Amino acid sequence: MTVKPGAVVVTGAAGFIGSYVVDRLIAEGRHVVGIDNLSLGTLENLAGPLAGDRFTFIKADLADGPRTLSLMEEICASRSVRSVWHLAANSDISAGVTDPDVDMRNTFLTTYNVLVAMRRCGIGSIAFSSSSAVYGDNPATLREDTGPLFPISNYGAMKLASEASISAAVESHVERAWIFRFPNVIGKRSTHGVIFDFIRKLRANPRELEVLGDGNQQKSYLHVADLVDAMFEIVGRTNEPLNCFNIGNTDAGATVRYIAESVIDEMQLDASMRFTGGAKGWVGDVPKFQYSVDRLLGLGWKPRYTSLEAVRKSIRELLTDASGQ
Repeated sequence: MTVKPGAVVVTGAAGFIGSYVVDRLIAEGRHVVGIDNLSLGTLENLAGPLAGDRFTFIKADLADGPRTLSLMEEICASRSVRSVWHLAANSDISAGVTDPDVDMRNTFLTTYNVLVAMRRCGIGSIAFSSSSAVYGDNPATLREDTGPLFPISNYGAMKLASEASISAAVESHVERAWIFRFPNVIGKRSTHGVIFDFIRKLRANPRELEVLGDGNQQKSYLHVADLVDAMFEIVGRTNEPLNCFNIGNTDAGATVRYIAESVIDEMQLDASMRFTGGAKGWVGDVPKFQYSVDRLLGLGWKPRYTSLEAVRKSIRELLTDASGQ
């Protein structure tokens, strides 16, 4: 294995968000080692980096502890590695409801194993993709110091457990950690989520769109470009041993009904909507929450797109991507 100078390790590198982080790091002149098991990610997402000379890709399952340790030791033996962007996780909440082992393996064990390997290899910093799901169904305005935290999905529970493991690692061997609590992130390269599902359903049946819940679920939606900007802004401007930030939009969000109507409109269909009923779309769904991003705004970051604009932009991107245009 040849690992380039000053390498940054990115786990989940072939995934939706991970691939954008790889793009950004390479654009900043960094050398990147990307690790992914390709369960959700694709090598197509890494076409640009793979064609260059500052990227090394390794297919591996980070839920395998011995494999993770030996792999990280091999990487660090070839070149100094000072930081890990840990984005490997199960990102499909409903999949974790069907099979809790998915979240245990792909979210918590990957985090635990990466932290163990960082300790062995002397890697000092980690940036971690957490989630607003750690807050559970909480009617209060959700701030970074909100608590106690009671997630209502396996996904949120394993993200919270990962946060706790990172916090403990900061006390013992990690010099600096950044925890990003994501909102609903949308855009090109996504492999699931409400927009992706609506497009898939309408391609199968252009006359009717099934909408889970009553359509009044309302959440913050952030375009992936804004998310990546926010993450790099946080890393560049904060240096506490443990840095935890909500990332999200500054508006009231978008309703599922609005998203459904927008997808139908952008696909130029005359489809009816059939709501399954109930306030929640699925087990573990948080239908509404108030998300504070005041700490992030205090760093000088602002989103380029509102939730409604991000929804429309993402629909067009996914439709173009799906049609191959």
